[in-house]
Parts: sequence; structure tokens; C-alpha cells
Amino acid sequence: MARLADYFVLVAFGPHPRGSGEGQGHILQRFPEKDWEDNPFPQGIELFCQPSGWQLCPERSPPTFFVAVLTDINSERHYCACLTFWEPVEPTQEAVCTEATAGREEETDEGGPVRLPPAAAVPPGQLFAPKTLVLVSRLDHAEVFRNSLGLIYTIHVEGLNVGLESVVGNLLTCIIPLAGGSQLDSVEDGVRTISLGAGDRQVIQTPLTDSLPISRCSVALLFRQLGIANVLSLFCAALTEHKVLFLSRSYQRLSDACRGLLALLFPLRYSFTYVPILPAQLLEVLSTPTPFIIGVNATFQAETQELLDVIVADLDGGTVTVPECVHIPALPEPLHSQTHSVLSMVLDPELELADLAFPPPTVSTSSLKMQDKELRAVFLRLFAQLLQGYRWCLHMVRIHPEPVIRFHKAAFLGQRGLVEDDFLMKVLEGMAFAGFVSERGVPYRPTDLFDELVAHEVARMRADENHPQRVLSHVKELAEQLYKNENPYPAVAMHKVQRPGEASHLRRAPRPFPRLDEGTVQWIVDQATAKMQGAPPAVKAERRTTVPSGPPMTAILERSSGLHGNSARRLEVVRNCISYVFEGKMLEAKKLLPAVLRALKGRAARRCLAQELHLHVQQNRAVLDHQQFDFVVRMMNCCLQDCTSLDEHGIAAALLPLVTAFCRKLSPGVTQFAYSCVQEHVVWSTPQFWEAMFYGDVQTHIRALYLEPAEDRDPAQQVGEAPAEDDRSALDVASEQRRLWPTLNREKQQELVQKEESTVFSQAIHYANRMSYLLLPLDTSKSRLLRERAGLGDPESASNSLLTSSMAGSVAESYDTESGFEDAETCDVAGAVVRFINRFVDKVCTESGVTSDHLKGLHVMVPDIVQMHIETLEAVHRESKRLPPIQKPKLLRPRLLPGEECVLDGLRVYLLPDGREEGVGGSAGGPALLPAEGAVFLTTYRVIFTGMPTDPLVGEQVVVRSFPVAALTKEKRISVQNPVDQLLQDGLQLRSCTFQLLKMAFDEEVGSDSAELFRKQLHKLRYPPDVRGTFAFTLGSAHTPGQPPRATKDKGPSLRTLSRNLVKNAKKTIGRQYVTRKKYHPPSWEQRGQAPPEDQEDAISVSEELEPSTLTPSSALKPSDRMTMSSLVERACCRDYQRLGLGTLSSSLSRAKSEPFRISPVNRMYAICRSYPGLLIVPQSVQDNALQRVSRCYRQNRFPVVCWRSGRSKAVLLRSGGLHGKGVVGLFKAQNAPSPGQSQADSSSLEQEKYLQAVVSSMPRFADASGRNTLSGFSSVHMGGHVPSPRARVTTLSNPMAASASRRTAPRGKWGSVRASGRSGVLGGDVGSRLAGRDMLAPPQANGAPPDPGFLRPQRAALYIIGDKAQLKGVRPDPLQQWELVPIEVFEARQVKTSFKKLLKACVPGCPAAEPSSAFLRLLEDSEWLTQIHKLLQVSVLVVELLDSGSSVLVSLEDGWDITTQVVSLVQLLSDPFYRTLEGFRLLVEKEWLSFGHRFSHRGAHTLAGQSSGFTPVFLQFLDCVHQVHLQFPMEFEFSPFYLKFLGYHHVSRRFRTFLLDSDYERIELGLLYEEKGERRGQQACRSVWEYVDRLSKRTPVFYNYMYAPEDTEVLRPYSNVSNLKVWDFYTEEALAEGPPYDWELAQGPPEPPEEERLDGGAPQSRRRVVWPCYDGRPRAQPDAISRLLEELHRLETELGRPPERWKDTWDRVKAAQRLEGRPDGRGTPSSLLVSSVPHHRRSLGVYLQEGPVGSTLSLSLDSDQSSGSTASGSRQAARRSTSTLYSQFHTAESENRSHEGTLYKKGAFMKPWKARWFVLDKTKHQLRYYDHRVDTECKGIIDLAEVEAVAPGTPTMGAPKNVDEKAFFDVKTTRRVYNFCAQDVPSAQQWVDQIQGCLSDA
Repeated sequence: MARLADYFVLVAFGPHPRGSGEGQGHILQRFPEKDWEDNPFPQGIELFCQPSGWQLCPERSPPTFFVAVLTDINSERHYCACLTFWEPVEPTQEAVCTEATAGREEETDEGGPVRLPPAAAVPPGQLFAPKTLVLVSRLDHAEVFRNSLGLIYTIHVEGLNVGLESVVGNLLTCIIPLAGGSQLDSVEDGVRTISLGAGDRQVIQTPLTDSLPISRCSVALLFRQLGIANVLSLFCAALTEHKVLFLSRSYQRLSDACRGLLALLFPLRYSFTYVPILPAQLLEVLSTPTPFIIGVNATFQAETQELLDVIVADLDGGTVTVPECVHIPALPEPLHSQTHSVLSMVLDPELELADLAFPPPTVSTSSLKMQDKELRAVFLRLFAQLLQGYRWCLHMVRIHPEPVIRFHKAAFLGQRGLVEDDFLMKVLEGMAFAGFVSERGVPYRPTDLFDELVAHEVARMRADENHPQRVLSHVKELAEQLYKNENPYPAVAMHKVQRPGEASHLRRAPRPFPRLDEGTVQWIVDQATAKMQGAPPAVKAERRTTVPSGPPMTAILERSSGLHGNSARRLEVVRNCISYVFEGKMLEAKKLLPAVLRALKGRAARRCLAQELHLHVQQNRAVLDHQQFDFVVRMMNCCLQDCTSLDEHGIAAALLPLVTAFCRKLSPGVTQFAYSCVQEHVVWSTPQFWEAMFYGDVQTHIRALYLEPAEDRDPAQQVGEAPAEDDRSALDVASEQRRLWPTLNREKQQELVQKEESTVFSQAIHYANRMSYLLLPLDTSKSRLLRERAGLGDPESASNSLLTSSMAGSVAESYDTESGFEDAETCDVAGAVVRFINRFVDKVCTESGVTSDHLKGLHVMVPDIVQMHIETLEAVHRESKRLPPIQKPKLLRPRLLPGEECVLDGLRVYLLPDGREEGVGGSAGGPALLPAEGAVFLTTYRVIFTGMPTDPLVGEQVVVRSFPVAALTKEKRISVQNPVDQLLQDGLQLRSCTFQLLKMAFDEEVGSDSAELFRKQLHKLRYPPDVRGTFAFTLGSAHTPGQPPRATKDKGPSLRTLSRNLVKNAKKTIGRQYVTRKKYHPPSWEQRGQAPPEDQEDAISVSEELEPSTLTPSSALKPSDRMTMSSLVERACCRDYQRLGLGTLSSSLSRAKSEPFRISPVNRMYAICRSYPGLLIVPQSVQDNALQRVSRCYRQNRFPVVCWRSGRSKAVLLRSGGLHGKGVVGLFKAQNAPSPGQSQADSSSLEQEKYLQAVVSSMPRFADASGRNTLSGFSSVHMGGHVPSPRARVTTLSNPMAASASRRTAPRGKWGSVRASGRSGVLGGDVGSRLAGRDMLAPPQANGAPPDPGFLRPQRAALYIIGDKAQLKGVRPDPLQQWELVPIEVFEARQVKTSFKKLLKACVPGCPAAEPSSAFLRLLEDSEWLTQIHKLLQVSVLVVELLDSGSSVLVSLEDGWDITTQVVSLVQLLSDPFYRTLEGFRLLVEKEWLSFGHRFSHRGAHTLAGQSSGFTPVFLQFLDCVHQVHLQFPMEFEFSPFYLKFLGYHHVSRRFRTFLLDSDYERIELGLLYEEKGERRGQQACRSVWEYVDRLSKRTPVFYNYMYAPEDTEVLRPYSNVSNLKVWDFYTEEALAEGPPYDWELAQGPPEPPEEERLDGGAPQSRRRVVWPCYDGRPRAQPDAISRLLEELHRLETELGRPPERWKDTWDRVKAAQRLEGRPDGRGTPSSLLVSSVPHHRRSLGVYLQEGPVGSTLSLSLDSDQSSGSTASGSRQAARRSTSTLYSQFHTAESENRSHEGTLYKKGAFMKPWKARWFVLDKTKHQLRYYDHRVDTECKGIIDLAEVEAVAPGTPTMGAPKNVDEKAFFDVKTTRRVYNFCAQDVPSAQQWVDQIQGCLSDA
């Protein structure tokens, strides 16, 4: 029984002591005046009566009522029911407050109804003060409080004849039952009718179960106000301990919302700050760091704005605001979606019927109170599902004197399959759940609805999941029970309470609320108290029972363990392997082991392993021999490596008893246990794991203590598994014991307590031992590993210990200081372990109630235990070192290049799988090549791993992965698990820019010093101090990095002599006329058939040798020396200039007017620009001395020079560095300022302008342009008679209309279109149309004057300068000048570097990704590599268009040696077919990249100096661009894609000297450019990559593109959109069989023996071979058809003893023959793969048909968005033969209907010999056809069977085959002639005759 109300208080308005306008509450009276002993008077009630503050009002407001909640220091809640009414202010009060309120508009009150206008009775200026009646109670009966206070107010207002004192006295003495109506004897006990003595009657119903919260309608209102999603997020927020703040203008709503939220949390109790109505004076409480649920009046919303971590729910607006920094974890699926749908069904029952065609007339909607219970029922079900089976994870640590219970959180999460779930994890860690365990974990207590639900209804809930109606009916059942709990007897709920009349508050009250007589009230209270003391105490006997446990839990989601779904087979493998191990069948076990290790990734297999090993321990088979021990330890390690620190699946717990059981004898008296080999796992250093294990074991022993001896079982069997059915669980035993406890006498109770305590104590000792076993390493020198493990180092992270000052710390410290160890390191390890164990012992013993004496004893014992164990381990360690090492596989030596030497011999390592999934044999299938066991070698050239897969089922495959030392970009130390025995090992991860990754774990036999030596040597080789230390120099020479370099004189003549010779030789070279090379004409088919390109080369070399008189010693070349390192790069450039017709070296006097450009030797001493070549092309009109001045205006002195000229439009391409922003240019500006035509803003000096003017003037088309630029040449070419073909189509990169017309729209990506700024907006609106030739918009002025200003130069400029946007800012050229600036945005070298790093990580990831394919694409996009390729191609195509239209272009970007080089090279490649040949591409690279000074050494970080700058693959990016073009135009390139990969690999490998150093100047300094003849003796290793390519090309067609069939005038315009670009396979492919295939000598190893030789011989002979993508190099394993045929020819020639013909000669002969072959029927030549008559400009491999004007044409195109522009190419098609003949190539011999075929000898026509032919009898076409040989596709003749008259036996004639039976001859007689045949033997002749006659008879 309890008092209905503890205190009645009257609080009135009083002035603020400091005289401020606000008042404050004063308690006028309180009853009783003395505090109750059991319930002191709560402080601060005045604040809560008026939460918005005490203020006077200008009008009378209606009374308000709300219930505030105060929580006292003991977490008891006090409900303060406040009824407030307003009274006129007494004059004294008014005087105080007049000033404050004058002129100030009052705020709204605390949320009462809107005030009515004051009645006339109120005098003007009258103020009203609030007065509050307060009831304080510990019971939550809000309605009773409202009625009672209302009654008191009514008596006062209506002036009823009832004494207020007696009413208040009766109210304070009213006693009501606490709870449990149904459990009491009668209805009268559960329902209490009370009267306060004013003719009133109230019925109070107490809830049936005290533990269930009372919610009335609060939950339903909360959902109405906020909606389902918002309430769910608030629910999750409250459960996961976030701060929740409610806002509303109504106080009653605030308290209802808070009550509703708490009701939803049941069965968890909210234990943090709970203030449904927070007074304004206490708003700073909102900044508290702890979680809370608080309600605040909405008027203070502004004050809540700056709260950063508070979730704000606005009840009036229906919104919930979650701050950005707060993450509310959601309910786990599928519970979230299920709950959501059930809630919507409850709240909106019409939703289900909304779509029905015939909805029922009425839908029964629940009342608000019932709906409230239904909503609560949904959440009750939710908790039952979430916490289902929680009782199985309770550990009963103590039963007497009080139960001590712990919850095994990890096991709970593991069994639910929700380890990763954020929500459940936070809930289980929260305070609410801790309270839940301590309150509901007790096994013997009163139960309630939740206990029943979680134990018995979960199965029903799972069954109902997919049946909404069944779910709804269950919800309704639960709701009924909850409703009945709140309203046990609805029939008797009748109230009779007087209420004041309508608007009674407006009537003038007769008097203020009177002061009550304290004596009277006190007397009534005393009377009732005396009566109560006399009565016997009404103690309700709690009905306690054993709490049902319910079924064991199941996972919320039935998940199979990923890939390991087919577990039965896997478990079988695990069991077999273990039985093989224990039966000693080691070979069998070894075969199964890799499969077992893979299977152990699955949970079921790990459990199975623990159970199997457990059985063997029980059979006393725990002592193993060495091999068995190794196997068992490896499997245990594999099991443990996937265990998290929490061990949620109990695997480590199950293995813990086993690791202390399995052992092996090392020597007499020395035994090694398995625990010494399984210590490297994080789980052992996790305190929570040990605590859970300890409590689990204690529970087992406590249970055994109370069971009968007959039922006693081996306690070890209980670990980690559910108890068997026939035994009672520990909770059942505990429940029984708690029931008996009161019946036991005191001695018996003491005895049981003592037994339990000593059980816990003995377990603590046992665990101290166990922990020392697993924490002390076998070798104490490995202590660093141990110290790094979590928890052993710092006490804070080690445990969630609740103890603040532990005894452990002090004992451990004294142990450290006083121990007599000399060895500091051992002492360090021991100290850490002792501290760890002591902290553990402290925590568990305090929680389990171990006596302090025992605890002290333990602390003394722990150091001794640790010390003893260390001594034991020393002997074990010593003996284990003496064991013979396990037989390791033999190291495989790698093959080395000639001159490559080993620096470090093989270090044993394991090559681990990285993020590429092909080699691992996982989901991609295939053999598990990695991890592989082998060795890593370091040579002067490469890092090489060779080894074999650790999985024996893969077979004897050799795995090789290598890369050049020079390509190393990143080296990182890693700690990895050794794949064999799962121990943690030191490792190394090496990443190279050739897209290889070596992720290696060192074998334990490799010491840390060896690994360190390897790293140092690698670093030394990667970054030699000087370029002479690189492999290209040390190879084949006695020079070693250690010796001082020889003087340059030894290598070649001095710079001065060289420069003299240079000019002389160049003059002579250029002076000669080369007819074949004046202009490059790709040879016609006739020429190609007879004279391949090599022969033309030879013609040149012959012409060189014909004039010995002109040759000086330094340039005299023997034919054998041609194309080698000693041919002059300068001569190569000069030869290219000569080919392009660019100028002479003649003196200025005899300067020919006809030649606009000349070769200037001004830079022969490299004085003007060190990074330029010695000879440069400049305008004829510019003097050499002017060049020096011009060069100062450009970065690095790289002034504009010509590098290419278009053969058609005669436009030139120039390159230079960017303009100097400041410095010299500024000086020029200053000097030239006064000159009339110049302004300050001019971009450059006069010299610069003159120079550009000279360039413009040198162009024939613009030479006469006096400001008009008529461009007559252009218009005649482009606007002339013929329709431009598609290949002359021009791209505009900015005009959208033109762009869409030309189908190549400008990409609007990160870069946008190539934009222009400045005067004319060169690529703005009109440049597209201008470039396309639509520029004759208005004629020039007739008088030759400049065009009028409105039409400034509509024509193209003579010269476009492409520069960096940033650099050309503010540059405004003069209107009369004939050049335009095109500012573009380009990326810098550092962006290339960053992008490449990301590309490397995308293509060769270090570790596996969750979704490899999407991860690769995401990383590829992030790298922006393809975006940069797109930009380069876009700019290059723009320049190509400009050059093609007749304008010259100067590319002037950055320093002129990176992006400039890329663009200029690409432009030449796209514009000039010569550069797409092998020789031309070499020339392009030598000219633009080597001679013009691309900084290969700097960008490739070749030496120590460049180490900091890092690797920037500018050249590789260029090769990637070429590859993209190659893909789009596969028939335009003479070289194959392999050639590009080869250059990509070797430009970083430093194998050749070609790509070393930064400029020609440096190469001459080092003597590389001209090597003396004396040095080249004998067959030496190639020093030049070109020489190597030439040598290799003679032997194999690997660099040749068989599809090469160029068009004479082809200008390529590739698509550059990112969608058109492909990732280069150079980045992603690899061949583990032999390493990278770019060192040809290594790749072409001895071929593997065929399959049948490897087998034992009994197997069938098979030619099949498996080619695995990441293992075999596919081109080598499966060469293309042409390569295979060439190889076959070579082999046959060798077999026949002929000298093999060069493949190129064979190929050219075949092409020629194919071209001339049979045109007997005049149908035009049969086309083939090699002949292209495709008209469209993009001849690729995608095929589609397109109707053109001339018959049907087969158009080959790459892009699917082909526009129908076929008419434009009509004239071309007319000129060419129809392409339908292309079909003939597809009619292969196989595709015909062949009834019978074979070889027959046929006698030729008269006087011709017999010949063997391949005959085909075709019954369908009724023909007998013959071919030269079986695979021939061209039919040589046809015998029509319709003409055959007879088939008869024949006789041999002259010249017939010898040794053939006469009967094998037969004749076929036709109407025209007789054919004589001879078969190989008689049966086949008979068969032929039969077949032919059969054919005739069919006809």
C-alpha cells in the first residue's frame, strides 16, 4: 500500500529579491510541514510550477494543469501535479512590479489556452498573478491528481460549503494498493474508491503488473504528432544513448511525449536524465555531456539552436532534427522494415483496403487508448525478436548470498549473426541493458508479459512474418493484455467530481485563495497515521517463479557463410584431414591441408575442427609426434586468424582447453605444448574474451557444485557448447537454489557461500595460469610483438574495468622493481603480463565477491606463476631450436640476361596474393597460384621472385614475378601472416611502375638483418648516385659504380670538335638528293609486292656509300653499323627535316628565296639552349644573333622552332617553352613602351614579335597577306568542285551546332571544351565555322584596307599559339598581327604523377576489395588518368585540324618538354603516315623526345638526386595515347600494340641507354651520342633500344602489325571522349609463368614438354593445353594464325635443312602473290584482311552494313553512333571497287558442304605432268572441285557432274605416280574431255568411284 499524495503545496508569485521584472515562486503553505521519513520533500518545486518563469499577466487566464517529473538522488521519480490559476495582484505586489511590466508586452503563458478578452469587471491596468496548487506523489495517477486539485479549486471558486482543510487532509491520508489487482484477494483490493469529503467519488485502478509501464494515450499521441519514421529514429536514439529534446508549446504534451517514449523502451529502463518539463532557469542542463530525454517549452527554441549533439523533436511541427555530427544506428534489417509495416497497419488500417474495388462500408478503428496499446505491442514484439534467447547467454557467476549474473555479449551477437550491427552492439553496451540483465537475469522472480513473450512466442512470430493479418491479430492480443493491465476492471471506472462553471475564472473571485489552517490538516494526517500503525502491514506476497528460458536463439537472418555454403563436403574434408593426421598418413593429410585451410574460413568448419580435436584429446591422443604437432598447430592458427578480438563464435573458447592439451616431447623432461605456437592472435590479449571465458567456466563449476554427484559431468565438456537436454541448465539450478535459500538455516547458508567463493577463487588461479601460457612468448626476444598487442601496454585500454584503484598495479610495480632479473627485456615482458593478469583478477574477483584475503593471496601468487612459466619456456625454446628444420623446397634459380649479375642470392619468401583476384583461384576459378613459396633474388637489373604455389594440388607450376629495379616506385614494410603456419611475419611490399607488385612475407629463417640488407641494396641499386651506375652502363663494361668515371675524352671527341663536325656532316647529309625520301609516298601495291620498305632503306644506305669522298671519319657508316647507337641522332633529325623539305644549311649570302626555312647551327655549342638539339629549323629571314635575344623570352630559353611541316597545306608545327611571365619580357615591355604601335599590355618583346612575324611570312600562303589573309588557297581546296570526303571533315570544339553535325561533340567533362579568351575568342562562336571553311561571310575591303572593325579578321589566323590559360592572361595581340592566342587549361606534371599513383593502386591493388570490379572502376575514375588522356587527344586533334586547314600552330606549354612534347608528337603521328611506321615512330621519338630534351632521368627518378621528385610517366602517357589511336585505327600502324608496351616497359627499365639522361647535351658530355668505332667489337649486348628492336624484328614478327594497310593521305582524327577510351592492357595483364615478356631472351625459354610426355604414358595422347590468363602469356601460348604459320614455315625449312628465310621476306612475298592471284572471271581481286577498300575514315573491327550510292558497301567502324554521311564519300566509293568482295574472305573451305574429300593425282592437260590435288565432292552443288592443298580456299577448277558420262577403270600413262597399284587408276569421262585420276591405294579409288557414281544416280 502507498500514499496517494505525499505533499500538498501552495505556491504563489513573489517579487524577485534582486528587484528584476521577473518574479519568483514562493511556497505559501505545504502539508504536512514535517518531511515524511521515507520520502523527504523535493527541492525546487517552485521552478517546476511555472517552467517559463513567474510573470504577471494583464488579463485573467483559464486554469492550467500539467504533471512535471522530478528525479531525486536515489533515481526515484516524483510526480508533481500542478494546477495554476490567476488572481488579481494585491497592491503591494503591484507596486513592485509596475515598472517592470509597463510598456512591455507579456509573453504567452506556459501553454494554456488562448486568453479571452478581459471582462468589464476588471479595472483597466489591473494585473494578475499566478498561484499554483501542487500535489507531490511517487505514483503516476495523473487523472486522479487532475480531479483532486480541480475539486479544491472548484470549492474555492464556487464557494462550496466544504472545508478545504478536510479535503486536503483526506487527500494526504488516502492509501491505495501498489499493483496487482488480479493477484489480490478481491476486486476491492485492486480497485480503490476514494472520496475527499466534498460529495465526490473517484475510482483508482492499480495496474496488474507493476513492471509494465502505464502509457494511457501517450504513445498514440506521439505517433500522431511525429509519424512512424520519426518515432522510430527517436526510439533508436534513446536506446543508443543519444540526447533527445522535445519542444512544444503545451506542457502536458511534453510530459505525454516523454512518457510515451519511455513506454516504448520497455523492457529496458531509461536510466539517464529524464526531465519531461525543464524550467527556463535550468536550460544550461541541456549542455550536459550525458544522454538525456528532456522537454522544453517551444518559446525557448532559439536557446536550443546551438546544441550540436542534441536530437530535437518538435511536437507541434511534427519534425525531428538530427544534427550532422550525430549518427543514429538503425534497427537491423529485416526487423526495421517489418516493424515499419506493422506500425503503418496499426495506425492506418484503411491503407490495406485503399485499393479494393469494393471496400467494406466501415472500418472499425480502435479507440485512442487501444491504439496506444497496439503500438506498444509492436515494440514489445520487436524487443522479443531482438533479445530472443538472451537467457542462454547469461553466466550465473554466484547464486548465494545474492545472484551475480554476467551477459556474454559476444556469443549473443555471434549467434544472431549481427556482429557487425551497429545498433545492437550499442544497445548491449548501454546502461539500460546492464540494468535489464541485473533485473531480469535473476532466475527466480515475478514474471511479466515480456518474459512470456520472449520465451514462448518467438517461434510464432517467425512463422507469422509473411502473414500481415496474423501479425496484426497477435499485436491485438498483446494490446488486449496491456490494456487489461492498465484497466483491470473497466466496468467500475466511474468518477463523480464537481467542476467549476463555464468561464468561472473570469468572474471576480470572492477572495484570494485562503490560507489553510495548518493545525486542522496536521490533525487529520496524524489521526490517519496512528490508525495505519495500529493495523497489520499489508504485505503483498510476490508470486515468484522460475523465469522460462525459451528456445535457444537463431540468427535474425538465415545466412549461409558466403562462399562456403556447401559446408557438408567441407566438413568432411576437415574430418578426413584430422583423421589422416592422427593415423599418421601424412602424405594424404598434406594433400588435403590447403583445402582444409580454405574451408576453415567458414564458421561451421572451425567448430567442426574444435569438436574433432576435442574427441582426440578425450581418447588420450594428445601427445603428438613432430609432424602431427605441426599440422595441428597450423590448423589451429588458421582457425584463430579469423577470430575477432571478441571471439563471438566461441572458436577461441573451444580451442583454449585444446592448446593446453596437445603437446610433443622435445627431449626427456621437456614437453612443448601447442599454446606456445598459437600466441600471435589478437583474441588472447583481449580482456573481454578472458572475462567471458572465466565466467563461463565459473558457471559450469557452480552448477556442478549443486548437482547430484550422479549427474556430474566433465566440466571441460561444457565449454563453448549448450548443455545437453537431460541436464538442468545453470539458471534452472540457480532458480531452485534461490527458492530454497530462505528455508536453510544460517550455518548451511554460510557453508554454501563459502563453497561458491572458493570455487571462484580456484578458477581465478587456474585462469592466471592459462593467461600466462598464452601471453608469455616462447622466445622473449619477440617481446615487441607482444607489447604491440592490444591491451598489454596500457591499463586504460586493457579492460572495461570498473575498479579505480586496484591492488594489482602496486603489486606489479613492486614486482618490477624488486625482481632480481638481470635481463631487462624479459623483465619487461613479464611485467606487462603480470600487470595484465592482475587487472583481470582484480576485476573478476571483485565482481564475483571473492574475499579480500583471497584477492591479496592471488596478487602475491601471479608473479610467481609468471616466473615459473618463463623458466619452463626457456628450456622449451632451447630444445625447439635443436629440432631438425622442416624440409623446404629447393630454390629455383631465375634465368638472367647476358651481363645481369646477382647482387643478393635468394632470400626465402612467400609471395602473397595482392588485390588482383586472378591468381588466387577464388571466385574467378582456376588454380590457386598464390600464395607461392620460393625466393626473391636481387640482380643488377631486376627484382625476381621464383617459386611454386603452396597449394600442392596446383601441381609443379613455376611462378615468376619480376620487374626492373629501376621501376620501383614504392617500398613498404608490412606485417603479414605467413600462409603456411599462419604466424605473423615481417614482410615487404614492392610496387613498380611497370605494374607489378611483390607482396612478400619473409620465411622465419630469414633474419631481420638479411631483410634489412635486401632493402638497403635495393635502394642503392634503385637510386645510384650517378647515371653511370645504372645497369645500361655497368652492363658489359668493366666500369663499376665504385670507380671514378673516366674522362669524357676516352668516350669521344670534345664538344668543340663535335660541333664542327656536326655542321659539316649535316651539310653533306642534306646536300645529297634522295629521290625515294624527298617526300614520303607509301609505296603502291606493285612496289610493295616487289620491294619491301627494308629495301628502300638499303637504297639510301647504298647511295650514302657511293660518295666516299664526302664522308668524314665521324660519319662514315658501314652498312652493319647503320641504325645503331653510333648513327648520329642529329643526322636522323636532319634526315627527317630533309624528308619534310625544311630548309638547308647554306650561308646567308646565297640564301634562296624559295626556301622559307633553314637549318641553323646557332645552338651547336648548346650555348643558347642546353635542352635543344644542336641544329634547329628557323625562318630563313631571322639572323642567328637575333635568336639569342628571342630565346630569353621563353622558359628554359626554349624559343619557337619548327618541327614538322604538312605536305599538303604547307602549314608548319612549332614548339617552344612557355612565355616568361615576368623578368625579361617585362624588360622588353619597358624598353619598347614609347614605340607608337605598342602598348604596355603587349605580350612580348619586339624581337619576339619580329620572330613570330618571320614565321608567318615564311608560310607561302600568307606571305602576301597585307592584313587581308585572303586564304585563296584554302577556299579553292576546300570549297572546290569535289565534295569533301569524311576524312577531310573538320571538328569544331566549341560550336555546338557544328559539333553535332560532325558527330564528334565536344566533351563536357571536367575540362569542358577547349576554350578561348582574349580578343577574338579563337574557339568561340565562329572558329568552328572558320575552320570548316565556311568563312567567306563578307568580302575583304576592295581597297586593301583592313576590314572594318565590326568584322575583325573573319578568316583563320596564319598562326595559332596554343598556350596555358594562366600564362596567357591579359595578353591582347594587335589587330593587324596574324596570330591568335588559344588559351587552354592543361594539367601539370605533378598532376600526372598523382594520377599515375592512383592508377597504379587501381590496376595493382595491395589488398582485395569487397567488390573488385566496381572498386576497380571507381578507383580508375578517381585517378583521372583517362581524363588526362582525353585532354591530350582533344588538344592534339584541335592542332591537327588547324594544320590541316592551312594555319600554322605553335605549341607553347609549360617548360616545353612535357605536355608540349606529348602534343607535338601526337599531332605528327596523327597527321603524317610516315610516323606510323616502325622507322618513322623511332624517328619521332628520337627527334621530339630525345633531341628536344624530355627529361627522362628526372621524370623517371633515375638517380639519387631525382629520388625526391618521384616518378612522373609523361612518356608512358604519350604511349597510352598512341595505344588509344592504335585501337581506333588498327590498319594505319606498321607496329603492333606489343611494340608500345615494349617501349613503355623499357623506357623505365634502364636496360638500354636510349632513355637515359635529360638532353643531347648531357649525352654528348657523357660520350653517349657518338661512340668511337674502336669500342664496338664482337657481338655485344645492345646499348640502344632501337638496335635491339631491329635485331629482334629480323628474328620474329612480334613488333609487326599484320593488319597494316595504310591509306595514302590518312589524317587520323580519333575520338577522345572518355567513353571511347579503353584501359591499356599493359597496366593489367601479367604472366606468372615467366614474368614480364618484354625481355625477349628470358620470355622465350625452352618450351614446356607436351602433355603426353609428362604423363606416365598410359593416358590417352592429348594435344590440349589449359591456358590460364594470369599465368601464361597468351600471345605465346596461343599465337595468332599468321605468326603460327610463319613459325611453322620456319620449322619446316629448318627440318628440310634449308637456310630459313626471313619472316618479313616470306610475308611480303605472300602479300604480293595474294594481290596478283587469279582474276580469271574478271570479278575484281578477291579482297582479304590485308587489302582494305573501306571508304570511311575509321577502319576498325566492328562491322555493319550501310547502303551507299554505289551498291552495297561494307563499312567497318568502331563507333556505333555512325552518322549517315555516306553520300559525302560517294566520289571515293566510285573510284574504288565494291567492298562486297570482302565477303569472299569469309567463305573458308570448311564452310562448304563436302560430301567426300581427299587427295587424288590428276593428269594435266595434253603434255602436262600428273599432280596431287585435293578433291572435294559436293553433292549439294553437284560438283567435283579441286584445290592445291587441303587448307587452300581458292578453287583451282570445277568438274560439273551434270556433264559426266561415265566413270571407268583407267590405266597408268607416262609420268604417273610410281609404286601405285594399277587398280587405283580411274577415268571420268565428260562431254568435253576425259580426266585421268589416280588414288593413293585401291580401296580409296573404289570409294571415289562409288561416291561419284552414287552422286550421278541421285541426279
